[in-house]
Amino acid sequence: METIVSGIRPTGNLHLGNYFGAVKNFVRLQEQANCYFFIADYHSLTTHPHPDNLHKQVRQVLAEYLACGLDPEKCTLFIQSDLPETAELYMLLGMNAYVGELERCTSFKDKIRQQPDNINAGLFTYPVLMAADILIHKASKVPVGKDQQQHLEMTRQFANRFNRIYETDVFPEPEAYNFGNELVKVPGLDGSGKMGKSEGEGNAVFLFDEPEAILKKVKKAVTDSGPTEPNQPKAASIQNIFDLMNLVSQPETIQFFNEQYDACSIRYGDMKKQLAEDMIIFTTPYREKIKTLINDDAYLKKIALAGKEKARESASKTIKEVREIIGFRSF
Repeated sequence: METIVSGIRPTGNLHLGNYFGAVKNFVRLQEQANCYFFIADYHSLTTHPHPDNLHKQVRQVLAEYLACGLDPEKCTLFIQSDLPETAELYMLLGMNAYVGELERCTSFKDKIRQQPDNINAGLFTYPVLMAADILIHKASKVPVGKDQQQHLEMTRQFANRFNRIYETDVFPEPEAYNFGNELVKVPGLDGSGKMGKSEGEGNAVFLFDEPEAILKKVKKAVTDSGPTEPNQPKAASIQNIFDLMNLVSQPETIQFFNEQYDACSIRYGDMKKQLAEDMIIFTTPYREKIKTLINDDAYLKKIALAGKEKARESASKTIKEVREIIGFRSF
């Protein structure tokens, strides 16, 4: 059975883009592979979160992924900072990571432009920590988006270099897991691209949003003045709304508004009201379950401890092997 590793940054609540993009596929993957899903609180330190906010976000993300269907009985769901082995492997891999290759990392160059006042060592060595996250469990596959492909290639490079230097085959060279057609691109409400937190709160509908917030956001979704002739091609912003309906609405609802559009009689206000109602129906079970989980301290603690034990069993075995290969010996 393949081993798959993927991280989850505790930097905000899950939105529909996350759900239909990665999370829905994670739930499917846990049935097919040996999956390690971790909340990447080490990685979040590059943005210097307040301690209270960091813990709150870790709790929120843990509750949300559980509510979406990740099953601790079927996968290993854990918190990154619960594995000191990851930090040790990060340090050991860093001894053979070179400044030049880290400087060429596209994401690091982007961060230099975006936040010139916060270019910290954690950002610089981010690919090394990501490699440690993956290699500590000897993953064979890693689900990655386009923005992470270079990091995965660097992980392969670090694994290959370690194996070559120490004449071993301890680390596999993980490959990208491609969701293919199963990875859905969810458009944002502003009509300018995919749904995401970085585009602003109004661009995304979160699973934790209250009905009033969803209605308010959808009402502000970008539209145009409407079609001027029958069967007119849809503008990108209008197609976005239809694409969102395809995710949460009934087929007959989508057909109705398509017919209205083709007949030049569509009322975007009615369409957005219907889309909001369908989004509320879709998100309500998740929102209610998230609320229940967040308030259940004992259960969240139980899940976190169980995940820690399962993850450390794998990680401690790897780090022991790596230390012996490098030459660390106990007297």
